[in-house]
Amino acid sequence: MKFVNSALFFLAATTATAFVPAPQVGVRTPAAPSNFELEAKKSIEDLSDDELKGKKVLVRCDVNVPLDGKKITDDTRIRASIPTIEYLKSKGAIVTVCSHLGRPDGPEDKFSLGPAAERMGELLGEDVKLAPDCIGDEVKAMVDGAKEGDVIMLENTRFYKEETKNEESFVEKFAAPFDLFVNDAFGTAHRAHASTEGVTKFLSPAVSGFLLAKELEYLDGAISNGEKPMAAIVGGSKVSSKITVLEALLEKCDKIIIGGGMVFTFLKAKGLNVGTSLVEDDFVDTAKAVMEKAEKLGKTILLPSDIIIADEFSADANIQTVAADAIPDGWMGLDNGPDTTAEQKEFLSDCKTVIMNGPMGVFEIEKFSKGTFGIVDILADLTKENGAITIIGGGDSVAACEQSGRAGEMSHISTGGGASLELMEGKVLPGVAALADK
Repeated sequence: MKFVNSALFFLAATTATAFVPAPQVGVRTPAAPSNFELEAKKSIEDLSDDELKGKKVLVRCDVNVPLDGKKITDDTRIRASIPTIEYLKSKGAIVTVCSHLGRPDGPEDKFSLGPAAERMGELLGEDVKLAPDCIGDEVKAMVDGAKEGDVIMLENTRFYKEETKNEESFVEKFAAPFDLFVNDAFGTAHRAHASTEGVTKFLSPAVSGFLLAKELEYLDGAISNGEKPMAAIVGGSKVSSKITVLEALLEKCDKIIIGGGMVFTFLKAKGLNVGTSLVEDDFVDTAKAVMEKAEKLGKTILLPSDIIIADEFSADANIQTVAADAIPDGWMGLDNGPDTTAEQKEFLSDCKTVIMNGPMGVFEIEKFSKGTFGIVDILADLTKENGAITIIGGGDSVAACEQSGRAGEMSHISTGGGASLELMEGKVLPGVAALADK
């Protein structure tokens, strides 16, 4: 997590951190989705060889990678895009990749996709040419001049404000050089932008790539038709950012674990003193209503029984572990205590499907990391030993799994933050809804 100030700890788990889905390690695959568009939407595997050979294919990837100057510090989103690109190449398609990077204010060299094109070329073992723009005559000339199996990368689509505004005149220019469209960017599928939704109005067929299909299969498949008992672990800073997710998951899951900064709004709703811990006073009644709804539905919500507290928000703070109902004035809660982790292990022991979105504490600071890493260990063990399906979504949760060294033991690591949340809320993702029906 990144901290704006000491009051806003436990940032919501929807950062731009990027990771490749972990290898599937369970003994069972998730149930097929039952109520989303996946089964009804075409993927690249539904296209015949004739529909791909020699065709100019526009592929929306998500190569919004972190950079230190021009150096990529984490290439995993680029690696995640390779299977779809290699498949299209093998079918004789002419592949053009598009993506955004950061939030530029017009063309800015620091947001150029040059480093991404170079790294993609290294992974593919061939040159990936970077177009000077994402629209225009030069782009069309490059695409028209390419041969089967070539890969081109367009320059940052967000160099144009029309991209996020999804302006039709821009979309028409953007789509002009191409024959068909493949969306493989789950992380932006919840946005109706020119390169995710608008382009489908001009290119047909518009289908999903391997990564997008896998994300939907795991996330929606688990939520809609996951094996019971099913649990959700919801962390992060604020009830306000997760309330719709909580309400949706209450309908689907048998058990809910609440962690992170949002815990203290719930504890206050129970009439407990929370010291100087982060609380959203405007959502205390909301938290109370969620607990009442859970009781009415026969669902169980697990809150921490003990808390690691500090006298200040600092790595050098004095800390102690206290019962959740014994937080003294002047102290703030920053992590779960060991009794809570032990209770979470027992609580989840019989679960066959577990979805995690959000950390349990300020895990970047070692003193406050045990709760988050503890639950990561619990989930990895459930997958390895019990064959449970474990799905991790949200940048901070994924970062914690990576740091723990156990990401590869989870069933699925999602590449999408906001998209994961909206899918869990039951919302339709524009970038998926726009794809061609089977």
